[in-house]
Amino acid sequence: MPPNHIVITGHPKLAESLQEAAHIADFLRERGLDAPFGSLYDEKLRKRVHAEEFDLLIAVGGDGTMLRAAHLCAPHNLPVLGVNKGRLGFLFQVEITGWESLLERLLAGDFWVEKRMMLQAEHLRSGESLGIWQALNDVVVARGQHLRPIHISASADGQYLTSYVADGLIAASATGSTAYALAAGGPILPPELRNILLVPIAPHLSVDRAIVLSEGVTVSMTILSENAIMSLDGQLPISLAEEDRVDVRAGENSAQFVRFGDPGYFYRNLTAHLNQNSAAGLSK
Repeated sequence: MPPNHIVITGHPKLAESLQEAAHIADFLRERGLDAPFGSLYDEKLRKRVHAEEFDLLIAVGGDGTMLRAAHLCAPHNLPVLGVNKGRLGFLFQVEITGWESLLERLLAGDFWVEKRMMLQAEHLRSGESLGIWQALNDVVVARGQHLRPIHISASADGQYLTSYVADGLIAASATGSTAYALAAGGPILPPELRNILLVPIAPHLSVDRAIVLSEGVTVSMTILSENAIMSLDGQLPISLAEEDRVDVRAGENSAQFVRFGDPGYFYRNLTAHLNQNSAAGLSK
């Protein structure tokens, strides 16, 4: 069914994204829809999302904006339509130019909703939980301010896998396989998969290959060094102490994104991004 209660948000530090959000709101109002707009961090709009007043959120910005929109909307099963104002745009189909025709399709009900697994990370110290968070891309355990590599022991469902001496270890979702995990040499996973990907960062005399874990597995990362941190989706780091453990599993919530056309969009986007490599044309 076409959405009837839409909210449009933009990144507060990107004036152009807020201007475009206002243009989208005007476009929708001309078609009889009352569509409030504002910053993604506007507390009044966020409270209305939490109150489940809307059936679609349009986010204008880059990949970071989409991550934050997913964090906000996933617990409420609220789909997100991203309009790309950034550079990479792995999560987008709609570009900042030409969104009008796709919004017409949206209002005609010509779209589908893609669900992507969120990760749940739990920080444990001496068996006590210090916090639980959700992430769409990845949970990264890494060295802090010191340049020395850290030691990390990894296990899956309580079974020891291996130990790493590295700058860090990434536990990524399929969505995150095109983010930091890709930069660290990991494989690209189709977005519908519910596997967890383990990718070491600059391993030293350790296993240097990524590991794709089975769906439903809980991966545990135990810190065997001082001065380690944890970051979720690139947010502010959380300090970890020696012997702390970080458990990562599939989360209860799924991020939902509005898509147009066939599911092959992912591979078309992927090809377009890979072809941006300056060396890509040399083999043609």
